[in-house]
Amino acid sequence: MTKKRVRPRYSLWQTELLAQLRRRADEQPDMLTLATNPRREDNKAVTVGIALNTGSIAVVPGGLPLQEREEFLLCLPESPRLPPGVFVQHDRFLGFPHVMLGRVLCVYLDPYREWDPAGGATALLNRLYQWLADAAGAQFDAATALYHAVGGVLHRTEGTPTLVVRDIPSRLATARLAHRSPTRLDVVFGPEAAGDRAPLFFTSHHLPLGATNTLDLLLAVLGHEAQGFLTTLSASAVRNPEGTPQYYLLAIPHPAGGPHHLLGGRLPPATADALRSFGRRHGPAAIQPSMIRQDTKIEWCNMSDERAENTTRRDATRPVNGLLDKTAYIWGCGGLGSWMAEFMVRAGISKITLCDPGTIIGGLLVRQNYTEADIGKDKATALADRLRALSDAVDVTVDSGMGPANVADMLAADIIVDATVSLSVQRDLDALASSPDRRAVIAQVATDARSATLGILHVSAPGNGGTLTSLDESAGAAVMADGSLELYHCLWNSDHADELTPTRGCSAPTFHGSAADVAVVAGTLTSLIGSHLRGTAVSGTHLVASPTAAAGPRHHFLPHDSSDQRQSGLPRSGRPLAGERATAGQPSGS
Repeated sequence: MTKKRVRPRYSLWQTELLAQLRRRADEQPDMLTLATNPRREDNKAVTVGIALNTGSIAVVPGGLPLQEREEFLLCLPESPRLPPGVFVQHDRFLGFPHVMLGRVLCVYLDPYREWDPAGGATALLNRLYQWLADAAGAQFDAATALYHAVGGVLHRTEGTPTLVVRDIPSRLATARLAHRSPTRLDVVFGPEAAGDRAPLFFTSHHLPLGATNTLDLLLAVLGHEAQGFLTTLSASAVRNPEGTPQYYLLAIPHPAGGPHHLLGGRLPPATADALRSFGRRHGPAAIQPSMIRQDTKIEWCNMSDERAENTTRRDATRPVNGLLDKTAYIWGCGGLGSWMAEFMVRAGISKITLCDPGTIIGGLLVRQNYTEADIGKDKATALADRLRALSDAVDVTVDSGMGPANVADMLAADIIVDATVSLSVQRDLDALASSPDRRAVIAQVATDARSATLGILHVSAPGNGGTLTSLDESAGAAVMADGSLELYHCLWNSDHADELTPTRGCSAPTFHGSAADVAVVAGTLTSLIGSHLRGTAVSGTHLVASPTAAAGPRHHFLPHDSSDQRQSGLPRSGRPLAGERATAGQPSGS
């Protein structure tokens, strides 16, 4: 009696994909055939071989070398959330862009955005055919191919820390690892660096098959350089403490040229201890690749490669890029100022000085950029701590008190921002605007009292750019006379009924608004300031409205007429400067 053969069980999704593939093969046998029967793998995926007629695809010099008929292995996952994988079972595609480990085709560079399961097998086959046409036509840029220098795959072992690299020397060197947190190590070079030693080793060739996951195989991949790598690894290990892992960095040349690709790995403590014990007894150079036991595990760390030559800032084309490497002075760290300071630091400002004598209370957390742990602290001091936590590169200083300690520093800054509610601050900045020594662009920001969904930005550029008072007067006159700008009339003609007294009996009236409202306005005003710093700054007034504001234009710019230099200090409506500034009791607003 023979045993009854048990048919493999497929998921509904796998069954549907296989049925679609069979239908396509029946409909177009000259283009597609099923080369192998489906097979369920141990990971519950189903693999099936297909053959495509690729004879009509044009192959150009440097393109993927296609034959008349190409065979592929499709790996169908249980769930439609991930696209099927596409593999080849030969090495003819080794080293080509978007061919990972020599055999895995990166058909979907970003599966989350590019894979739609609604298209099923038809969409997959069309995508594969187009990928082959692009590859054969040399349409892929090797310089941007995903992890191309190391086989096209991300090397990371679960549980390892992230290595942060911001610069490396141009040749073999020893780094020190600074422990910033349980999940982060900073890679630092230089004679004054402290921490465990990790060698930086430059390979002479890229690794199209990846860097493997065992030490013996990694040494085999390195070939004739294996002995040099092992010696440098041992030399660092003998100088590091017992019971610690041994880290290393590999700088791998990219086949398209340019900066080396960096890999960070480590030997687990037991392996590192064995290596350092042997090295201390016999010397670091005594260890030979042939002495390494098979299957000696290595671990790969997540890399945060922040080298300037290897990284394009995500905001490089945005207006805030005008703030990159600039210096700023922010007067007022309240509703707008606290958010604008953060946005400036994230934009890469090099130095920022904060001035605000206010103290943080719990009610401010509704909309200002502080936390429960900050209650009772000076605003400027607490904000400075937050900004330093955002960036290692920024220089943050605090000017305590009501005014700047060093006027010369303010005049030499790239941008001065008045985010206070103080008319006296405005007068001080009017005097600075008239100084022949100033190089700083002076800006003043505020919001409306009713909702904090409107924003106003006065920009005074060096060289007769006008004072904040004259800018406000001329803009106010123009806006109040323009019916199409009625949305912004409240910035000059506010009603005290629009204001809020947050705590009965002990707080000055302030504006209504949430953190979400204020952050939107602050972000928009920060971007506009950045746009003035990207080229030649011009003077004028920006009016902005968030999407939740009442109907009206979302942005309007009023260029400043330098011949109009009113100095009365009052807009034509006869009211003080509007919105947050209408309650000019606290330097930073509330």
